[in-house]
Amino acid sequence: MAATGDDTCYDRKAELKAFDGTKAGVKGLADAGIREIPRIFIHQPDPLPVTSKLFLIPVIDLGSADRASTVEKIREASGTLGVFQVVNHGIPVSVMNEMVEGVRRFHDQDPDVKKRFYTRDTSKPVVYNSNFDLYSSPAASWRDTFYTFMAPSPPPPEELPEVCRDIQIEYSNQVTKLGHVLFGLLSEALKLNPNHLVDMDIAKGLEFFGHCYPACPQPDLTRGAAKHTDFGFLTVLLQDEIGGLQILHNQEWVDVPPTPGALVINIGDLLQTVELLQTATSAFHYLYHYPTNSITFIHYGFQVISNDKLKSVEHRVVANNKGPRVSVACGFSTSTSPLPRRYGPIKELVSDENPSRYREVTVEEYMQYSFYKKVDGVSGLLHFKL
Repeated sequence: MAATGDDTCYDRKAELKAFDGTKAGVKGLADAGIREIPRIFIHQPDPLPVTSKLFLIPVIDLGSADRASTVEKIREASGTLGVFQVVNHGIPVSVMNEMVEGVRRFHDQDPDVKKRFYTRDTSKPVVYNSNFDLYSSPAASWRDTFYTFMAPSPPPPEELPEVCRDIQIEYSNQVTKLGHVLFGLLSEALKLNPNHLVDMDIAKGLEFFGHCYPACPQPDLTRGAAKHTDFGFLTVLLQDEIGGLQILHNQEWVDVPPTPGALVINIGDLLQTVELLQTATSAFHYLYHYPTNSITFIHYGFQVISNDKLKSVEHRVVANNKGPRVSVACGFSTSTSPLPRRYGPIKELVSDENPSRYREVTVEEYMQYSFYKKVDGVSGLLHFKL
């Protein structure tokens, strides 16, 4: 929806700075009881409709004894839809629920306590702010986040937020184990050795993001997260029961409803180009989020390394008037220590019939472009296509 008011009197940069300067985030606005959202949060309307049809996201049982069938289901879902759910993934529901509550406790703290973590200096052990791309995106999203690197060199426990410290460490350890399982299955889905992706060191680093989407007085005017594809490899997203994640399929937005105890897997840009997986392996820097009851969403940046054998999916998070909605995203990445070598699509996935579709890049090049690119709904993959 178009913004209203006198454009000649609108100083967007000043409004962004004023909002950022409060260090209270979107939750500060919601807690103040505002009835109209600030202009910086108003998004342009999306012309694509939300589907009215029943659409079921595939559910894959990781506990199945038929591994060949599991691999085939992952290959099919990843190569066509770009998203699927998994159950029997090994993370106890009790741990998932406590992690959601831990993130909720962080965002519910007294503002003066949270302000001690508020920064845009990503070298800090814990970074809390609203909208990592606040000053570059066309419109701000209705979301606050705190994040930290939990591997390979986590900060001392005493530097983590006390209200969620223990469960953050426990949950991160559980996600790391799950990541190795998933990378093995994805390797086989690409007809590679089961250890291929893990041997590329893409499972060594882990980033933790705790998102909060407060109740919004005008949810139709803004987004919890704008339309985007993930530019990393794999992200595990745990969400509460409110929901809000939507994927774009056949030019319609499709709801991904809450499924208690399930994990949703989303293919990202770098996985789509799997040949580039060797390159992009350490480039993943996931900074987005999604919704539901005890649901973990796993997002892959494997489109690049798979040379388009796997498809990244466009998705967004709608704002809500029920919140605050909470989600926890864990992204596998070695972005804290990027390698100098150049990467491209995995060689085993390239042939005369399926030539390389992406140029080689260093992790630093990929991260600099992807991290600082505004979230405008245009995939960063286009920048690296041959």
